[in-house]
This record gives sequence, C-alpha cells and structure tokens, in this order.
Amino acid sequence: MKDKLEKEKEAAQPRALPPKQTVTLTINGTERQLELEPWVSLLDMLREQLHLTGTKVGCNHGQCGACTILLDGKRINSCLTLAVMHDGAEITTIEGLAKDGELHPVQQGFIVHDAFQCGYCTPGQICSVVGLVSEGKARTLDDIRDLMSGNICRCGAYNNIVKVVQEELERSKAQ
Repeated sequence: MKDKLEKEKEAAQPRALPPKQTVTLTINGTERQLELEPWVSLLDMLREQLHLTGTKVGCNHGQCGACTILLDGKRINSCLTLAVMHDGAEITTIEGLAKDGELHPVQQGFIVHDAFQCGYCTPGQICSVVGLVSEGKARTLDDIRDLMSGNICRCGAYNNIVKVVQEELERSKAQ
C-alpha cells in the first residue's frame, strides 16, 4: 500500500522540461541559429521568434494550407512539423520570394489576375504555387486543382488562382 502511495506521489511531482535545442536554419537566404524548445512548430518559430508573420495560422491542423512554406524547395504545412526536426534545412516564406525589390512572378500573377480577396490565404497559396510548379507534376487543369486542393480560400478566388498556376507553368516551360 505504501509503495503505491509513493508511486502516485512521485507521478504527481512536476517533471523538468526538456532542454532547448540549437537549430541552424537558412531562412529566406539568411542563416539563423536558434535555441528552441523541442515542441515548437516551424510555424510558431517563424511567427513568434523571427516575426515573419506573412505565414498565417489557419486551422493549425494541416487542413487549410494558410501556413504553407517551402522547405528545401518543397511545399509543406509549417504547422505540422517541429522546427528541431529540420536542422540544416533551407526555408522560404512569402517574405523571401521577392528578389531585389521585384516581386516573384507568382506574386505578380496574383495581382494581375486578381487572385485574392481578403488575402489571408494568399501567402500560403503563393508558396504552394511556387512549390507546385517546381514539382513538375501538373499537366492538366484537373492536376492543378488536385495539387492545389490543400490550400483553402474561403473567399472563393479559385478560378483566378488556377489562372496564375497555368501562367506560371507556361512561363517555367519557356525558360
């Protein structure tokens, strides 16, 4: 009986938190060394520690795509992965797409084709389009719709977003 009470008392004692871990990441072309708790998501690191607030918090469950970034050139939902898992990785956010004061062609395409309304999903949509084009899998309109289905636009700007994707696919073929 006493043994059981001691075990319960021991279990109720607060436990020490795991130590912070050092992570080196290249973010939008700049190498950063960060001390992070092991439970911090890439999304929270970007927004709360680096103040890169272009990447949005949507559902925080990987269902809406508002937090889409490029990790080593591939699009991912930054809310679903821990920052400490990606030591040495290269991350591109919406803030890192423009170069030398010039918008990325996809960013410009969103303006030209009026592919946004409220703008909340736009950073994730743009990063997703950039990743989709570099993947080289989209061949048809149905492919585009399927490959962009992880990015939700509550305002319904899908038709114009698809136009941007089509234009960027054509531009990338011409290069």
